[in-house]
Amino acid sequence: MTGTFRSLNNFNYRLWAGGALVSNVGTWMQRTAQDWIVLTQLTHNNATAVGIVMALQFGPQALLLPLTGYAADHFDRRKLLIVTQAAMGALALGLGILTVAGVVQLWQVYLFALLLGCVTAFDAPARQTFVSELVEEHELSNAVALNSTSFNAARMIGPAIAGVLIAVVGAGWVFLLNAASFAAVLASLSLLRLDELHLRARAAPARGSLAAGFRYIWRRPDLKAILLMFFLIGTFGLNFPIFISTMSVSVFHAGAHQYGFLSSIMALGSVTGALLAARREKPRMTWLLTGAGVFGGGLVLAALMPGYGLFAIALVLIGVAAQTFTTTANSMVQLSTEPAMRGRVMAILLALALGGTPLGAPVVGWVADTFGPRWAMGVGAASGFAAAWVGIHYLMKYRQLRVRMVGGKLRFSLGRAFPEAK
Repeated sequence: MTGTFRSLNNFNYRLWAGGALVSNVGTWMQRTAQDWIVLTQLTHNNATAVGIVMALQFGPQALLLPLTGYAADHFDRRKLLIVTQAAMGALALGLGILTVAGVVQLWQVYLFALLLGCVTAFDAPARQTFVSELVEEHELSNAVALNSTSFNAARMIGPAIAGVLIAVVGAGWVFLLNAASFAAVLASLSLLRLDELHLRARAAPARGSLAAGFRYIWRRPDLKAILLMFFLIGTFGLNFPIFISTMSVSVFHAGAHQYGFLSSIMALGSVTGALLAARREKPRMTWLLTGAGVFGGGLVLAALMPGYGLFAIALVLIGVAAQTFTTTANSMVQLSTEPAMRGRVMAILLALALGGTPLGAPVVGWVADTFGPRWAMGVGAASGFAAAWVGIHYLMKYRQLRVRMVGGKLRFSLGRAFPEAK
């Protein structure tokens, strides 16, 4: 294969991608069912409760950062992923049993969300950087983009399946199916050809290794700009469980299958954005800036939509923009970071992006409860515009961005690249 799917020529990557796709479908089924039972069964359309679940699920990304970054850089990533994926499957099984038995309570969902967040904090940076061991360096950007394509294809399929299953057999069986889906990724990790892995140089264990990661980022204006942009959008913008669930239930008075459809339709845009990123030979700051700006504009458009159908169309645009931003940021950080520092830098990136959720999700949920879901989407839009301004400031200061009028049209030009950026 060439072009968009060139990384699939690699046996190890094909095997990993297949197992991950099955597991990701199950993960998105669980996320949809979890948000649904919190919003409609365990509370009376309380968006703040959904925000608390998100905060508990993503908060450990920041709290456990000293440990997760160290683990991603110093441990065998394949073995670490086997442990984390098995633990995530066990947690899904436990929540499923409680729900099927009809005894699940809100505090239990909170507890399982917190435990899942602790495991995911170790899993996410290891999973992101493990891709670099599956392919050669020149294929890394493509492999990262195809990873995002797989994740968002699952995001398109999972919620739609979950919406139907919730209505037919109940949310508990969705959790149990997710638990079973982890067998696929565990099998793929066990069947990898270990002699074909592209093992990179690992950092020698040392005290203060996380501080070294922060110092490394501080010397890199390009990384600082990307991380700040990711923090803004990750904290206040990527709160789709709140945006979509509250708009579905409170504004459009939709059922479970219609809620699942909205999550899937936005994932259609995300898959498109990931495939477009996979076609590009090299990620660029201009694409990051474009993704942030269009993300903010898309949320404004969606907040103003009067009907369910038009809202769904706007979600496609948001999905394309969000995926363009996140995939480009991920690729830029991995490609421009030394292999020995890659795990710590990715852990810091994920901690800023997902660890900001405990700050942003309850705020966005409160805005949705107090002023309405449309105003909550306005908060997300503001984060996109703020991130775009950070990108513009970086380009003006370090890349000599110039804007001029030529023949009645705006023209943009960039000067030198930042010296340390690859």
